[in-house]
Amino acid sequence: FFVMSLLCGLIFGQTESLCAPSEYTIHVEKRECAYCLAINTTICAGFCMTRDSNGKKLFLRSALSQNVCTYKEMLYRTALIPGCPHHTIPYYSYPVALSCKCGKCNTDYSDCVRERVRTNYCTKPQKLCNL
Repeated sequence: FFVMSLLCGLIFGQTESLCAPSEYTIHVEKRECAYCLAINTTICAGFCMTRDSNGKKLFLRSALSQNVCTYKEMLYRTALIPGCPHHTIPYYSYPVALSCKCGKCNTDYSDCVRERVRTNYCTKPQKLCNL
C-alpha cells in the first residue's frame, strides 16, 4: 500500500498543485516624479507540489523536483507615471500573468533564491492605473 501511494504521488502529484494567476497591486514611483502609480495586475502565486530530497538515493533525479509557481504565458504592459519632468523617462513596464504552471524557476524574469525585501506602498500622492 505504501509503495503504491508513493508511486501515485510521484506520478500524479502535479494535479494537487494550486498555482494560478492572482490579483496583485504594484506601487511604482520615481524620485523625480510627483506621483506614485498603483498598478493592478496579475502574478503567478500558489502552492506547487515538491518532492523531498531526503530519498535522493532511492529515486531517479527527475522524481526529485523543487518546483515553484511560475509564468506559463505572460505579456508585458507599459504604464505612464504621472507628474514626471521632461528629462525623465516616465514609463514603467510590468508583467501580466495570463496562465501559470509549476516548474523550475527561470532566472530570466524571477528571483529564484529568495524573496526580495521591498516596500509595496507609496510615499508620494497615489494615482491608480487599471489596465
